[in-house]
Amino acid sequence: MLTLLGAQITEEKGGRRAHELDELLLRTGQGDRDAFARLYSLTRGAVYALALSMLQDAHEAQDIAQDAFVRVWESAPGYRTQGSPMAWLLTIARNLARSRLRQRGRQTTLDEEVWNAIPADTSDITPEDRAVLQQSLARLGAEERQVILLHAVTGLKHREIALLLEQPLSTVLSKYHRGLNKLKALMKGERER
Repeated sequence: MLTLLGAQITEEKGGRRAHELDELLLRTGQGDRDAFARLYSLTRGAVYALALSMLQDAHEAQDIAQDAFVRVWESAPGYRTQGSPMAWLLTIARNLARSRLRQRGRQTTLDEEVWNAIPADTSDITPEDRAVLQQSLARLGAEERQVILLHAVTGLKHREIALLLEQPLSTVLSKYHRGLNKLKALMKGERER
């Protein structure tokens, strides 16, 4: 089974990642450019995925992701260890994306190729599995895909995703499980061919 789906993310791995992100943010706040570069490397996919899920435009999502990291650099001196460092980063991206949505006053449809590219830079899976996953993700509903990718790419817990998306936990869990079941069925069908 693909580890990208998030169902196999262990608490230990998530805890180590959160601790590392926390340390990187604290060092970034002290002006450590190497720590900021590592932070960017570890979180850019998640920040981009969130911006893309909200804006549904690849170019605007890239702009927001870049702006989010500028804001992270500027805000890091005030960062304090509390809660989830990934949630802190994604809240910055979410607020910037919301601001952009208010400015443009509309949403556009998302090109499926853009969604397909999100897991492309994940090195944990083989090219064959990645192709199957991308094809399957493209066939999910937009909200299911958003919740699954936020969980898989960012490692956030469902409770954190619910807070981030401002949806009830039960709604997020329902979308996640429904989408995951669809993904499993789609991927199983692809492998049997």
